[in-house]
Amino acid sequence: MNHSPYDDTRLYNFPWFQGDGQDAGPPFGGPPGQTGGGPPFGGTPGQSGGGIPGFPGGPSQMSAPTSPPPAFTPQQPQTQQAQGGFSTFAVDPGSIRGCLFRFTYIWLRWDAFWFFPVYIGRQSIAGFRWQRNRWVYYGVDLDHIQSFQCY
Repeated sequence: MNHSPYDDTRLYNFPWFQGDGQDAGPPFGGPPGQTGGGPPFGGTPGQSGGGIPGFPGGPSQMSAPTSPPPAFTPQQPQTQQAQGGFSTFAVDPGSIRGCLFRFTYIWLRWDAFWFFPVYIGRQSIAGFRWQRNRWVYYGVDLDHIQSFQCY
């Protein structure tokens, strides 16, 4: 029985794909050329109004940073996972919440990179990843994060 890789719900770890993903879509509408949708926090894209609950400002708060991340690579803190041990814990959303809208270096099990989080859910985080000298929107499950450091 062959399954499409797009059937794997773990691929849809962005906040607007929670649930079965059938009727959900990105927060500002569907694919180019289709109508409908709007910002999840009120207002219209590019205009003031609305805001992310708990944060001042409007939808512009969800845009990528205008500058690159710091020009250094931090050293990973020594944890049980980093030392090669096995652990089943996930990063707690409360522990990383202080990194919202701040440059954050994230170590995954398979990768490490600069990140600028704009959303933290119970099981996932979304924001902008520094990749090839530009910011790219990215999301990952919290249980894939080994450690992090915000600046």
